[in-house]
Amino acid sequence: MDFRAPPPSPVASARRTSSLSNDDVFRRFLETSLRLPNVNNHHQKPLPKVDFRSLCSDHALRHVISDSFAAVGCFQLLNHGIPLDVIASPAEASIAIFQVPPEKRGGATRSAESPWGFEEDDEFVWGRDKEFDVRMQRLSPTGYSNFNKKMENLVARIEKVAEKILQVIFEDSPHKIANSVDMIGGHERGTLCSVYKHCSDNMSGQCGNSVIRMLIRGNQYSHCLCLHLCDGSSEFQVYSKKGWLSFFPEKGALVITAGDQTQMLSDGNYKHVIGRPIFEGQKEDYISMAFLYSPPKNKNNFQNSKERTISLGLQVILAMILTLLYHVLIFVYNFF
Repeated sequence: MDFRAPPPSPVASARRTSSLSNDDVFRRFLETSLRLPNVNNHHQKPLPKVDFRSLCSDHALRHVISDSFAAVGCFQLLNHGIPLDVIASPAEASIAIFQVPPEKRGGATRSAESPWGFEEDDEFVWGRDKEFDVRMQRLSPTGYSNFNKKMENLVARIEKVAEKILQVIFEDSPHKIANSVDMIGGHERGTLCSVYKHCSDNMSGQCGNSVIRMLIRGNQYSHCLCLHLCDGSSEFQVYSKKGWLSFFPEKGALVITAGDQTQMLSDGNYKHVIGRPIFEGQKEDYISMAFLYSPPKNKNNFQNSKERTISLGLQVILAMILTLLYHVLIFVYNFF
């Protein structure tokens, strides 16, 4: 007689196959969900450039800004007029901020109610807030006072540049902007600046966490523009919903990315992206700064020059009134 082992149970076989298949599907799902998108290495073109000095006279540069925001959501601004010492001084002063021991930072860490303060060991978010200033003065009396003063000076310059860029972006449709200005800006908290400390001995370890924090920050804090000071960076990465691109900014350039408010006002024509400088192969620590800017609601920054100047006819009428008033005063003086 021919004794043979019974065939394997089809139920058990099906269960094993199903189990392996489900595990494989689950593994692939986790890999695709948790992995950052790949860099589009085919995009090796330099970051679009705009000369700030020529921006007022050269109308072609205005198209460079609009085309850049529509294509990649960013461009680099050259000859922006901000002195190097104004940029370097708050960066140097921030060293004292990062020297505050972690165990003493509890009263000055970022939260849902307060967007400024310490974030991990390598980031500090600055903003205009009196209560926060008092807390920081307690942690670092001399260091923060010096840093805050120099940061205020730099932010004032940054805001002037941002106002000009927004005026150029939307000057072709002033009526639309006039009707929409109440929809944007108005951040009572004003301009926010994220100061990043890029450590030379921890470049790879902090990469993933900093990307996640950056993406959350850019989406939580609504803004029109983000202006990046990242001199010395080896490259600049731009993140959007479709992935991310890598560019190579020029030395001393101010990299400007479009915010969610700019995308909204352009009816989606301009891309809201989030930028991040990369410092690789550096033997020393670097400081980069990102300024999230929105125009205040109590000031219409989008008025064109015609709206801000007095017309010639009005000037003539005003001159006639002043002349008549002068003669009346002379007559009264001589009469009495």
